[in-house]
Amino acid sequence: MTSVRSALIIGGGIGGMSSALVLRRLGVAVDLIDIDPAWRVYGAGITITSPTLRAFDQLGILDDVLRDGFSGNGIRVCTIEGQQVGEVPDPAGMPGSGGIMRPTLHRILSEKTRASGATVRLGLTVDALHQRDDQVDVVFSAGGRASYDLVLGADGVFSRTRSLILPDAPQPAYTGQTIWRLFADRPAEIDRRHFFLGGPVKVGLSPVSRDSLYMFLLETCPRRSVVPDEELYLGLRDLLDGYGGPLRALREGLGPRSQIVMRPLEAFLLPPPWHVGRVLLIGDAAHPTTPHLASGAGMAVEDAIVLGEELARSDDLSKVLARFAERRTARCQLVVRNSMEIGRLERAGAPPAEQTRIVGETLAMLAQPI
Repeated sequence: MTSVRSALIIGGGIGGMSSALVLRRLGVAVDLIDIDPAWRVYGAGITITSPTLRAFDQLGILDDVLRDGFSGNGIRVCTIEGQQVGEVPDPAGMPGSGGIMRPTLHRILSEKTRASGATVRLGLTVDALHQRDDQVDVVFSAGGRASYDLVLGADGVFSRTRSLILPDAPQPAYTGQTIWRLFADRPAEIDRRHFFLGGPVKVGLSPVSRDSLYMFLLETCPRRSVVPDEELYLGLRDLLDGYGGPLRALREGLGPRSQIVMRPLEAFLLPPPWHVGRVLLIGDAAHPTTPHLASGAGMAVEDAIVLGEELARSDDLSKVLARFAERRTARCQLVVRNSMEIGRLERAGAPPAEQTRIVGETLAMLAQPI
């Protein structure tokens, strides 16, 4: 049995909710807080690789994800005209990659988090953390204090927790690429992930349900200013000019009501350790990555799974956190480094085969046991 009896999770995203589920199964009393009083996520899709599907299975939500999302087989690599020129297969013996809408995944996890008995408090964050040998004293932003055996910072790339425990840590930096995301109806022929390479921008399609798909477009450019939502379709339409196959139909269907999200890509490599005393960073708070390998969500879920396994094996928290670091650091930094390298190759206009080689090699490495 773990010696951790109480835990605070800061951040109600994928990593935070996954950790809540794992800790509740160990009998830990969990408080989960999120700064957003409405506990929202924006409406873009999420691509799910085979290793991420395996992590969802270990977490116990795979059936829900497959019911409400989509699972295909491999990645079809195409020219900008839509002609297939290659394929990146899924790792042997693993479920096929696919996708799901982010709000749908959030609903699945949030319902299970509340049902687990975790206490969820919204519109709240942490102002201060004071560590003692056996507990962490927490000062909340809305007033009030509490003490916990363990605190998890699962509050994303701009983590408040990270700034509290590692004030000298690097800061997120713009990578030189902006991602555009579109939610649209799915043609029947889009039955798996697709990459469209060799043009001025990289475009990908991921089915996210029986009827819908998620398109991403990676643009190399100076950091863009904010664009009103109703005008985003104009920029996306310009960027898709000259692209054929299914992308031509998607371009022609764009309008002021199209569901589009545009965000700058920001990341950095955080050196270990990812914990100070009894406060541990997980997910994007510890290893913020760009989406080039579609593995950020999977790494966050794996963090929760590994932490639970180590807590179940030892009642010495210092050993638990040391073992967590041994199992997670190299694997997560592989994702960060290779994602940023793929982005660098895209910005440099490297041949498509060079980009997809890294994708295939990395997914094969991530297929190894966690």
